[in-house]
Amino acid sequence: MNLPDPVVQVSGAVEVAPEVLVIPNSGVSLVPNIGIIGGREAVLVVDTGLGLVNAAAVRAFAEEFARGRRVHLTTTHFHPEHAFGASVFAGDYLVNSAQANDLRRKGSGYLEMFRGFGGDVEARLADVELPVPDEVYDGVRALDLGGRTVLLRPTGRGHTLGDQVVEVPDAGVLFTGDLAETGQFAIFPWFPPHDTDVSGVAWIGVLESLVAGSPRIVVPGHGSVGDVGVLQGVQDYLHELRDETWRRRDFAMAVDEIEAEVREVLLARHPSWSGREWISPGVRCLCSDFSVD
Repeated sequence: MNLPDPVVQVSGAVEVAPEVLVIPNSGVSLVPNIGIIGGREAVLVVDTGLGLVNAAAVRAFAEEFARGRRVHLTTTHFHPEHAFGASVFAGDYLVNSAQANDLRRKGSGYLEMFRGFGGDVEARLADVELPVPDEVYDGVRALDLGGRTVLLRPTGRGHTLGDQVVEVPDAGVLFTGDLAETGQFAIFPWFPPHDTDVSGVAWIGVLESLVAGSPRIVVPGHGSVGDVGVLQGVQDYLHELRDETWRRRDFAMAVDEIEAEVREVLLARHPSWSGREWISPGVRCLCSDFSVD
C-alpha cells in the first residue's frame, strides 16, 4: 500500500474561536484534525497525529502556544493516527475508561496492522510503544483550564467503543474525532474477527444526540471544519447506507450481492467523495446490525 507520508503540518494551524486552534489534516490520509484549546492556566491538545515525531511537533507547537501553561492531552479514540503519539505527553494523558480498554485490548493489533502498510507509515511507527493513560475516568470529565471548562464526553459505541467528543461550551466548538468526516464516506473499522465493535445503528444514535446539542463549530476527525451541518451530513449518509443495506437484506439477498449493489448506488450519489474503500465494510457492519436489530 503506497500511502503519502502522514506528516502533521503545525504551520497550518488556524484559530476557529478565541484560544481554540485546529491543525488541519490538509486532505492527507492518516492525518487527523488536531485541536489546541487554551485557558488561563492550562492548554488541552486533542489527538496527536501518527507516531512520536508528529506528536513531538504537536507538543512543541502547543508548548509555544501555552507560554508556560500546563499542557494536557486527550484523544477522541484509540486509533493510531489519533493516539499513537501519546507517550510524548507522558504524565498528562487523559482518556475515558472505554477508550483505555480499547487501547489495552486492541492497540497492539492496530499497531501491527498499520506497520504493515509499509513506507512512511511504517517508519513513523517504528519506535512507537502503546501509550498508557495517566488518568482514566468514567462519565463526563470536566477539565478546568482556568476560566474555561472543557468537557470530555464519552459517547458510547459508534465508530469505536471508546469514542469521545471534546466540547468547548463557551466557544460552541465540538471536536468529534472519526464520528464525523467531511467529503468522504464514513470510516467503518469492521475487521472480523479481530474488531467488530463499530455499529452503524448506534453511530446514528450518537449523531442524533450531538446534533441536538447544536454546536456552532464542528471539527471533524478528517476534512473541513464546519457547523452542525457536518454532523447532519454524516447522519444523512449513515441513514442512506442503513436503508439501502436493510432494504436488500429484507429480501434475503446474499451479503456479497448487497455490498455490490449498495456500493454502486452510493458511488453514484457521492461521486466526489474519498474513502470509497469504507463502503463495503459499512454494508457488512450494517448486515450484522440487522441480524440483531
